[in-house]
Amino acid sequence: QVQLVESGGGLVQAGDSLTLSCAASGRIETVYAMGWFRQPPGKEREFVAAISWVGGRIFYANSVKGRFTISKDNAKNTLYLQMNSPKPDDTAVYFCAASEAGWGNGAYEYEHWGQGTQVTVAS
Repeated sequence: QVQLVESGGGLVQAGDSLTLSCAASGRIETVYAMGWFRQPPGKEREFVAAISWVGGRIFYANSVKGRFTISKDNAKNTLYLQMNSPKPDDTAVYFCAASEAGWGNGAYEYEHWGQGTQVTVAS
């Protein structure tokens, strides 16, 4: 099992910056990729960004490309999401996820999930 704990959420003004963290523990050696998803109020969960745990290949949802940066620190078993120039539309619960067998933009591809952290962007 892999346990994931997000932190860093909160209230931020549009145009400011915020960095989310996700601490991973447990069977880290089974992790192939990690990603961030979000669930806006009243909407379904959607893909934000993903990174392969070894090698560091990255891809982003078009909605955040150029504004958000996903990164990782393998030594600390921690995943990050730097949110630059956030917009009110970025308001959501942000989830960290880990995959053992592949990666992609579908939530079904990730077996392990954190509990989520709320990000609210004020205009």
